[in-house]
Amino acid sequence: MSLRLELPPTFGQLLRDPERKRGLVGMWLSSGSTVNAEICAGAGLDWLMIDGEHAPISLASIQLQLQVVAAYPVTPIVRVPSVDRVIIKQYLDLGAQNLLVPMVNNAEDAAEAVRAVRYPPAGVRGVGSALSRGARWNRVDNYLTRANEELVSLTVQIETAEAVANVDDILNTDGVDAIFIGPSDLAASMGVIGQQGHPDVRAAIDTVVAAARKVGKPVGINAFDPTLAKQYLADGIDFILVGADVALLARATENLADQYLGGNTEGVTRASY
Repeated sequence: MSLRLELPPTFGQLLRDPERKRGLVGMWLSSGSTVNAEICAGAGLDWLMIDGEHAPISLASIQLQLQVVAAYPVTPIVRVPSVDRVIIKQYLDLGAQNLLVPMVNNAEDAAEAVRAVRYPPAGVRGVGSALSRGARWNRVDNYLTRANEELVSLTVQIETAEAVANVDDILNTDGVDAIFIGPSDLAASMGVIGQQGHPDVRAAIDTVVAAARKVGKPVGINAFDPTLAKQYLADGIDFILVGADVALLARATENLADQYLGGNTEGVTRASY
């Protein structure tokens, strides 16, 4: 008789835990490196975001990162490239229990994301649990009947002016566990690209947070600025991303160069490959 396995709590379940007393703090994994994933998994953060949208990461790489991270007390979330039921099916089957879907602009987008993560009759997810890591190759009892309601978590990303206008409808879409604000794309969509702190962008963020609070649904945000991130946490944000593996490495190596070269790069030619 094979082992019977139980999957860890979903991100949505952690966010809804009545014992939770603070916002959950996490970081991006954008390099595709399993070594980086393991280092970050052991750092003591609450959650990690494996980015399948902007990073050069294959399905096999995502699965490897999930396998490495599973040894540590941290919750991984995987961002899919788009609201695509085929890709979402593949991500779920390879073992991504918690998904973030970007560019959800209206209730129709949100409903399509929900359908993609749920088995029929509630959705359109293809049945392949016996062949996949998602159900641990049929070692999770009653995976097919439990997946829709308790084994998969869906967060959708609010990152356009259109999404802000439709945030109430998105929040009220059954099956959406949480929303996540992307200030960078939101600023771009509002005509102030690169200005995440612009008053209009901040007002839009406040609108989204207030809408989530009104219906009691968890809301998170991306904030690499430490002062801003700490303010969001003090204000009661439910979850937040405060850094990325590639950004941390870039800034640390720049600081190393400054420390030992002091800006003295005369006679040095830097090639771009």
